[in-house]
Amino acid sequence: MVSPAPRAARRMSLSAARRTALAAQGLAGERPSGPVTAARFHKAVGRMGLLQIDSVNVLARAHLVPVYSRLGPYDTTLLDRAAGRAPRRLVEYWAHEASFVPPATYRLLEWRRRRYREQAWGSISATEATHSAEVEAIRQIVAEHGPLTATEVERHLGSASDRPEDGWGWRWSVAKRALELLFFTGEITSAGRTASFERRYDLVERVLPADVLAAPVPTDAECVRGLVEIGARAHGVGTLRCFSDYFRLKGAAPRDALAELVDEGTLEPVVVDGWDRPTFRHRDATTPRRAVAQTLLSPFDPLVFERRRLAELFGTHYRIEIYVPAPRRVHGYYVLPFLEGESIAARVDLKADRRAGVLRVLSAHRDPEVTDRTPAALAQELCVLARWLGLDRVEVERAGDLASELSGHLDRSVPLDGPVPSDDSAPLDDSAPPSGGEQE
Repeated sequence: MVSPAPRAARRMSLSAARRTALAAQGLAGERPSGPVTAARFHKAVGRMGLLQIDSVNVLARAHLVPVYSRLGPYDTTLLDRAAGRAPRRLVEYWAHEASFVPPATYRLLEWRRRRYREQAWGSISATEATHSAEVEAIRQIVAEHGPLTATEVERHLGSASDRPEDGWGWRWSVAKRALELLFFTGEITSAGRTASFERRYDLVERVLPADVLAAPVPTDAECVRGLVEIGARAHGVGTLRCFSDYFRLKGAAPRDALAELVDEGTLEPVVVDGWDRPTFRHRDATTPRRAVAQTLLSPFDPLVFERRRLAELFGTHYRIEIYVPAPRRVHGYYVLPFLEGESIAARVDLKADRRAGVLRVLSAHRDPEVTDRTPAALAQELCVLARWLGLDRVEVERAGDLASELSGHLDRSVPLDGPVPSDDSAPLDDSAPPSGGEQE
């Protein structure tokens, strides 16, 4: 019997791939009206699959902005509740760098915890051998007194918690390094954050929901397969590199997982015009006829994680310039791309001057797909962002080829008055099912 010929892969235009990717990330439609409820918040985070954590606070902490980009002004205590109050809907771990993830996804990251000696930084993994007594003491301190911050653990530990006097980067004490080792191996985790952004460490069994703790421990293959599938669903359409990078997966395991997902029909091979690599579409992906969102994207937004993908999809080359010496920066220190419809139309370097009550636009630049409507749309979005941040006005400096025109539209914009929509009194909605470089 002759086997039937394989079906030709579906073709997708670049525009269709863009709209598919935006829909998968919740960035294709207009922002919902009305207050952002807990259910809306969790749906948005579940669609993304994770929130990357970073403490840089020149505008707002990085993990707060992606939800704003999709839902507009929201009460950020929704995140505090989700990660700091039982039953927790988000927990911290190393996913795409340090991230908030749903508890079910935390279990899938067991693959990484088992490999802590090769996956963790050397200064962390070495602590097991160099300070074994302190590690054991800290186990007991957290078990008896947790949740505790690193500073509080240091007080319990006493003089044994020394701190390097010099050196580049984070000068972590022995206690902090031991805590991070136990965090990486999964013995402890974060029970939430303090107002100053310090982790509050506690035993995993006192943080994870009971049903997640009771679930069977996944094998390595199950972990990688689950993580690749989450990455594929969050992308809508993409390559193995796209899906693997979402959780920083490397080696042969992600490729094997992708092959299984194709065989079972979860992923469908497609051909995207202009792409020269094998490409796949998730079976749950949708392709709306139009994309109409207009929003600013954090440098740590999942849509911009993978720079090659961003360039291939949107024709824009983006680089985070935080660690670039100031004289060599092209666009600025903390630059946010502006999404207009299905295009990246501009980028702005922003700073929240909280003392003066001003959202400062340090530079504004056009991107290749800028339109005549972009300056007005961007001005409107900056006003919405300023209100969410509790700032009174927006001021544009004259740097960049879009600055002058943007400033003119802001001069004619609506005053920044009126309350920012919030949901302070809304109870945490536990009926919605969970979906599956930090500095301190």
